Amino acid sequence: MTTDSPSPAPFGRALCAMVTPFTESGALDLDGAGRLADRLVARGCDGIVLSGTTGESPTTTDAEKAALVAAVREAVGDRAALVAGVGTADTRHTVESALAAEKAGADGLLVVTPYYSRPPQDALAWHFREVADASGLPVMLYDIPGRTGTRIEPDTLVRLAEHPRIVAVKDCSYDLLGTQKVLSRTGLAYYAGCDEEVLALYAIGAAGYVSTVANVVPELFRAVLDAFDAGDTGRAALLQRRAVPLVEAMMAAGLPGTVTAKALLGALGLPAGPVRAPLRPADPAATAGLLAAYGQLTAEPGQFQA
Repeated sequence: MTTDSPSPAPFGRALCAMVTPFTESGALDLDGAGRLADRLVARGCDGIVLSGTTGESPTTTDAEKAALVAAVREAVGDRAALVAGVGTADTRHTVESALAAEKAGADGLLVVTPYYSRPPQDALAWHFREVADASGLPVMLYDIPGRTGTRIEPDTLVRLAEHPRIVAVKDCSYDLLGTQKVLSRTGLAYYAGCDEEVLALYAIGAAGYVSTVANVVPELFRAVLDAFDAGDTGRAALLQRRAVPLVEAMMAAGLPGTVTAKALLGALGLPAGPVRAPLRPADPAATAGLLAAYGQLTAEPGQFQA
């Protein structure tokens, strides 16, 4: 199939890959998660992704993941779509997680490519179909070969788009040509998964983004999309460029986005708490650099308003 119109946005346009708050003792902080989610929605997010990489999914238990979905659902109600990360390296475990997320109140599933085992494309497609068949929830596939070791090839995505519940892709492939190939041949909704690519992908028909930086500045990329939709492409580009120092500090300075987001949130007095091992917290120098980039971006009052 070929489509000339932009893909719909089944989970909203402005999604945050939310951190999972912990208490100082390292326990799950459900109250903090609710307060953080409420802040994100109040300041521009219409979707929240829980238990993704930024949400420390490798080190949270199945029970914690389900409890997190339920707590955030209670906090935000129907004001935002909740997408639960359920992807693992094990198809059976992923299916079980999908069913648990559905029961807990999720609106959709984020399913990452099975990591480490590096399945071939036919096995990869089978895995995703098995998960999509297991529940009644729509699925966002997560293509991030730099972390998983396996790409979801464009031709595989074209075939998977035929499944009625596989509706979206979180794109961290860094392959603009491949993304355009899939967009031109399917109705899949693409979400930029790399903050530096938000405007570039939106301009070619993506549905929106899933942002780690949005944990601390929820308004930022929403303003980019709003300016573009209003026809003010110059302002959209300006806002995207203004984000560069913070995006670089949070996502490309040697520390995982989970670590940098929690360091900034904690410094700002917002729910976050420590990271779980093997991750380690940002040191004072790194935190100071993050705060400087954040302060530079947010120094002008009202700059993200239309």
